[in-house]
Amino acid sequence: MGTVVNVYEAKSRLSALLNEVEAGSSVVIARAGRPVARLIPFEPEQRKPRIPGTMAGKIWLAHDFDDVDEEIVKDFLES
Repeated sequence: MGTVVNVYEAKSRLSALLNEVEAGSSVVIARAGRPVARLIPFEPEQRKPRIPGTMAGKIWLAHDFDDVDEEIVKDFLES
């Protein structure tokens, strides 16, 4: 489970606890002896590279998707 500290100790030793976490440990923060939270090392999200064209045939745009009603444009410009 790693190091267990109460809230008061965690507040006063936060920098040292973060050093432990950076070294690969986990730290459990407890309130009245009951575990409440766990500090663990941050791991950036691993994303797969995007592959162009994977949505081909799955989405479509209407032929007039970019047509603009001139009355609406006029109303925006007057505001």
